[in-house]
Amino acid sequence: MNEPITTLQGTAALAAMFEGAKAHDRAAFLPYFPIGYPTYDDSLAAIEAMAGEGVDGFEIGIPFSDPLADGPTIQAATQVALENGITVRRCLEAVRTLRARGVRQPMLLMGYLNPILAYGVEAYVRDAHTAGADGLIVPDLPPEEAAQVKTACEKVGLALIFLLAPTSTEARIKLVTAQATGFVYLVSVTGTTGARDRLPETLPGFVARVRAQTDKPLVLGFGIGRPEQAREAGALMDGFIVGSALVREGAHGVEAVRSLAASLRRALD
Repeated sequence: MNEPITTLQGTAALAAMFEGAKAHDRAAFLPYFPIGYPTYDDSLAAIEAMAGEGVDGFEIGIPFSDPLADGPTIQAATQVALENGITVRRCLEAVRTLRARGVRQPMLLMGYLNPILAYGVEAYVRDAHTAGADGLIVPDLPPEEAAQVKTACEKVGLALIFLLAPTSTEARIKLVTAQATGFVYLVSVTGTTGARDRLPETLPGFVARVRAQTDKPLVLGFGIGRPEQAREAGALMDGFIVGSALVREGAHGVEAVRSLAASLRRALD
């Protein structure tokens, strides 16, 4: 396993993450886990445990009451987190705590736009950077409306990730790939998050359409939950994200999360 990034932050840390995985002839594995599920302490312990298994980076979930891109597993988990009193500020505190505990992999904050606006865009980006985050994934922020967030991210070097779906037109692909920093997030299916039985047969064609327009790293999300799917995604992509399958294991405790993350990571070797 390659060593986690220890000194870089933001887009530089993500570039080094992809380079490190490529040097080992594999894709980068970025698990998603929400802060506050099933408890605040358990969520931090689960992320620490996965870090110890050599994952490459993290998508840190910021709970929100209307998570439009998320399926029932993550919706239910983030509702529990909200009932546990988790706020944006507490999520930033979690990143700071994880850094203090020695987690060095890149961390991307995955959250929706309304809480960012309520917090204040410049303050949110500044505090995310200070806490040790490396970038933002905001599913309901299209590039046409992202100027304020993008400018704030550029000031401190944080990545701003945009999403593409299989239904994206060539013009949309051109726009998103031009604006995204860090990597381009490819949604494997038309729908919400959630583990599925198989990756779609149309995926290679979708990936080829995007690769024709950019040399930025491509990361796949939505629908990956088993080692064989991790291998399949890894053969096509520069990286992939697993969320619902890990969150589902979170109900069974930290060791269950660790075990699944370890099996997904080993599948790449």
